[in-house]
Amino acid sequence: MKQIYAFEQKEEFDRYQDIIQKFGNKLKNYQKILEEQYALNDLPKGVIWTTPELATTAFSDIPIPAYTNKNLIYISPDLADWRKLFLQQLEGKHLPNVEEFYENYSENQVFIILAHELAHHSDLFLDEFEDEREEGIWFEEGMCFYLPRKLLLSEKEFDEITTVETELVNAFKDKYGNHSIEDFGSSSYEGSLSSIMFDYWRSYLAVKHLVEIRAKNDVMSVFDQYHKWDQEGRKVSLVEYFELEFLFE
Repeated sequence: MKQIYAFEQKEEFDRYQDIIQKFGNKLKNYQKILEEQYALNDLPKGVIWTTPELATTAFSDIPIPAYTNKNLIYISPDLADWRKLFLQQLEGKHLPNVEEFYENYSENQVFIILAHELAHHSDLFLDEFEDEREEGIWFEEGMCFYLPRKLLLSEKEFDEITTVETELVNAFKDKYGNHSIEDFGSSSYEGSLSSIMFDYWRSYLAVKHLVEIRAKNDVMSVFDQYHKWDQEGRKVSLVEYFELEFLFE
């Protein structure tokens, strides 16, 4: 994958150069894991490193400065901006543990966001980027967070992010949880960051439940069931197939 730098000022590149190099090296190692174990057969053409402003205005209008398409991954490596962004998720709610976590959000956790974007390119996922992605989106999004968190974070880091996102789901479920996890993204019209992120939190927790509780940590058996759902003609929604309707009641 090519490393592409999209900055308006050389000073911006200079500011991020060290973390970009660090993340680039770590991504190569994660890429090998995905290639060897999780059917990463076709890589994107490159990673575009850019500022939060350009990521969310020039390249996209998505309010989160990390995303991917068939050819390119876009990401901002600005740790301070990620901390600020994630604190905005609280919408003024007083959640001390969550606030402390995001005030000290680590480089490792930002790297997981980049690793999440690369995981989308695994051929284990059924839908292609150009497809109308309507069914089972929650599974892909949740798994793309679960895999790098489980594989790359320490046990302490993994437990911290899980605890934080569980608390966030509980805090916002009355406001944003009035739709099935199957309707991933349906709250985006609300226009708030939290309404968008709510479905990511739920999706990660649902996949974690599938892997660690249902499948006793056998992630490939979960993928097997996912493929079986598709092969059988997707007769019911994926959340019904996995019998997860109760999970966030």
